[in-house]
Amino acid sequence: MALYAISDLHLASNEDKPMDVFGEKWYKHDEKIKNNWLESIGDSDTVLIAGDISWSMRMEDSREDLDFIHNLPGRKIFVKGNHDYWWTSITKLNSLYDDMSFIQNNFFAYEDYAICGTRGWVTPNYSKFTVHDKKIYDRELIRLKLSMEMAKKAGFKKIIVMIHYPPTSENFEDSGFIELFKEFNVEKVIYGHLHGYGLLNVFEGIKDNIEYILTSCDYINFKPIKILD
Repeated sequence: MALYAISDLHLASNEDKPMDVFGEKWYKHDEKIKNNWLESIGDSDTVLIAGDISWSMRMEDSREDLDFIHNLPGRKIFVKGNHDYWWTSITKLNSLYDDMSFIQNNFFAYEDYAICGTRGWVTPNYSKFTVHDKKIYDRELIRLKLSMEMAKKAGFKKIIVMIHYPPTSENFEDSGFIELFKEFNVEKVIYGHLHGYGLLNVFEGIKDNIEYILTSCDYINFKPIKILD
């Protein structure tokens, strides 16, 4: 029974979205994900999936991609990515599968850990940050805080956060997300979103007693990585 993580599956059963525009390694990447998953994950394991799950635009079109994940071993916990336009009603999503849980202003338990999270957004130190970005950023801070407050009220003292966007700017400056991680004594932060040239500047490792782990598919060679034994 172990905890794994991966992100940016970018499945496209019902969309014409070839990911090999980001390089040859993305060719038939869904097959790579499946094969690597089957080699690593058992039914008793849990996998955290930090956003950009399906290219579908509508909930009904995403079902084939969600079924693809559902048919893989293990329990799965998700946060939304910036391309997950199909993600609408959180209540409906959490009623679809008994092995798949979706985070939005809530949390789920893994042993004595609370799995919290939100999509996130670009941070104020981002070079192209706009007034529109500020509105979304502030809302995402609220959602993250709600998720972690709910976990604390339920008695959880150990928290792992999933956030799709990097919680810092391209210059690795602190943000409101990082301040919340510190406030709630978060142990690990799982994030994705970065591809291509974005992988040249990766924010990883331990800072202020918080471990940051990038799980973009192409960064981890399409194989879920173990977070906890």
